[in-house]
Order: sequence, then C-alpha cells, then structure tokens
Amino acid sequence: MASVRVLETSDDLARAFEVFRTALIGIPPYPGEITGISEPGRVLGGVVDDEIVGTAAAYSSTIVVPGGARLPHLAVTRVGVLPTHTRRGVARSLMNYQLADARQRGVPIATLRAAEGGIYERYGYGIAAWIQSVEVAARKAVFRPGVPVGGPVRLAAAPWADARRVYERVDPSWVGAMSRTDEWWTVRQVRSDDDKEQAVVVLHGPPGAEDGYVRYHPGEWRDEGCTLLVDDFVAGSLEARLGLLRYLFSVDLVGPVRFDALPMDDPIREFLVDVRPVKTVGVEDEIWLRLVDVPSALAARTYRGPGEVVVGVVDEVLPENAGAYWIGASGAKPTTAAPQLTVDVAALGAAYLGGVRWRDLVAAGRVTVADASAVAVADELFAVDAAPYCGTFF
Repeated sequence: MASVRVLETSDDLARAFEVFRTALIGIPPYPGEITGISEPGRVLGGVVDDEIVGTAAAYSSTIVVPGGARLPHLAVTRVGVLPTHTRRGVARSLMNYQLADARQRGVPIATLRAAEGGIYERYGYGIAAWIQSVEVAARKAVFRPGVPVGGPVRLAAAPWADARRVYERVDPSWVGAMSRTDEWWTVRQVRSDDDKEQAVVVLHGPPGAEDGYVRYHPGEWRDEGCTLLVDDFVAGSLEARLGLLRYLFSVDLVGPVRFDALPMDDPIREFLVDVRPVKTVGVEDEIWLRLVDVPSALAARTYRGPGEVVVGVVDEVLPENAGAYWIGASGAKPTTAAPQLTVDVAALGAAYLGGVRWRDLVAAGRVTVADASAVAVADELFAVDAAPYCGTFF
C-alpha cells in the first residue's frame, strides 16, 4: 500500500504532473509553470519506496445544487498512477485520503471528470449528469420567425480576461454549474496560447453589461466549409444564447458548427424551422458526483411535492455518512426510522442533482426497496426543471 503526502515543492509538483502524463497516454507537456496550475495543499502524491508513483489533485470551487444554493465543492483532477504500479492500491490510497481531507475541511461535495468509466464508483462517485455533442449545418440553420434576434455581439479585445470577467459577471446559476478558479483559467489560457490555432472569443451585450460569450476555434475543412469547434458557450439569458447562436451560424466559410458539451435537454432544435441540420453525434458522462458529507449535502438542496421518504445510505469509504435520512418538502435530516429505499453513496450521488431517476436506479438493481410506493415519491422529491449540467471541464 502506498503512503500519501501533500506535494509542495516545485520539483515534486513537476514529478506529479509527469506521472499523470505517463498514466494518461497522450497528455501533452505543460508549456507553463507547473506551480501556476496547482492549488497549494491540494496536490497529493502516492509514494512507494520514496518514489512518487501516483497523484491526485483538486481545485476548491463551488457548485450549484437544486434550489440554487452554492456549496463548497472539490473539483478533482489529474488522477493517475504509473503503469508499473497499477493494481497495488495506490489510487485507492490517494482517493480515500483526498475524501477524508475534504470532509475534514467541511466540503460536502466532490466531482470529477472520468477518463475511464469503470473506476470511480468504487470510491463513491456516481454519474449525475450527461452531455451531448451536437453538430449544426450552419448554412441550413434557419431560425423560426418568432424566435428573438438576441442582442449585439462583438469580438473580445482581451479574449481571456474578457471571458473570465463575463463568466464571473454571469455567475451561472443552473444546477451543476461551478465556479472557476485562478488555476483553471491559467491552465486553459496557457494551453490555448500554446496551440497553433488561436481561439476566438465573442461577447454578447453592451460593453460593461455583457451577459454571455462563446469561445471557438477552427477545425477540419469539409466540402461544405470549415468546421467551427465551440470550446465554451456561456449564456446568462435567452437573449444571449440566441444572439451568440445567430452569430455562430452566420460566420462566413463555416460548414458545421460543433458543440461538444451541450446539456441533454438543450432547446437548440426548437429554435429552427427545420431540425434536421442538427445532429447529435455523441453522448458522454459529464458530472461524476460524490457526497462527501451526506447530511449536509441533502439538507442543502430543495425538494418537491408533498411526499416524504426515508433513504438508507451505505458508505464504505466514509462510514460516518452511513445511516437513514428523512427527506421531504421541508428538507432532509438523519432519522432512526427504517429505510424505505437503501442505496450506496454512489447511487445517491447519481440521483442528487435530479438528473437520474430513482425508478431507473431501481431498474438497474442499485436500490434495495422495502416500500415500492416510495420510488415514485423519491422521483418527485428529487425532480428538477432542467437537466443538470456543468459546462466546465477540468
């Protein structure tokens, strides 16, 4: 079993990044200072025989949960183990240490983006949101007559500074949205500046009162024109969304516009006279969510309907989360009542943001059902208006 220690020196941080690069084949070298992308105290090293053979890092962020509360949030990133040391418990040591540390710091939720799907459920993470990749044939995208035009757009004079300013001004409030840290912005800017094809940022709204932006770069050329690849699409209003979409579909020489991270219920098709120019070309898991402090996280979100349910929770990594919880329209709290539904913490994480229905967890054999009538009640309690979505890759 590996020991775990917090990495602080520039040499150790550089070594950890190289371990991560080796573990995830294809990650390019980082062209900037490694210390600039690492939050102090959040980079861990898995050590065997005094050698760093595994790593896990994180950013301190916030995440929006149903009802609009913004909770402290651990954005887990750069998890990897050298191929010479896999299946020796290194990853488990790192992940368990990270979760215990987060709980001690009072962080109720952790999320990550998984490079491999079969790993993180064992640590209590469940898939809470999905994203779709969509291509739109721009020249065939005709908006319905009744769809608003949107507001004015302009090219950003200082692309990264302007994008960050607008993101923080919009302060996204949809379920699953997260705040972006200094380290997050640094990584994205340095990576982009190192690319041969520089990204373009377009702002929506009058100067000083912008309510959205899009960042994109050119992709491959096809017979119908250049593919325009959307890297980041942030809209704080319907007007901003429509103004930016109209801009993207009007750029000269563009064939398809590709969005690689749209919410599963994005209404883009409803805006157009003909939906066929819009093609879903892929669906991927986005938010892997872990409840680090189950009672705090359950109490922080809102619930719907007049019903109530008692949910039993099993958590082998953080056993202090285990127990029964009463959940109703007025909130959630621990209880001594017998559970009607029992789940492990990964399944509860999947349901937490409202993007996964309890009935589907039951169908998958992930819920022990003592009272069948409680399933529909739980579905109503956890329901949300829109599919959860983050929109931030880390």
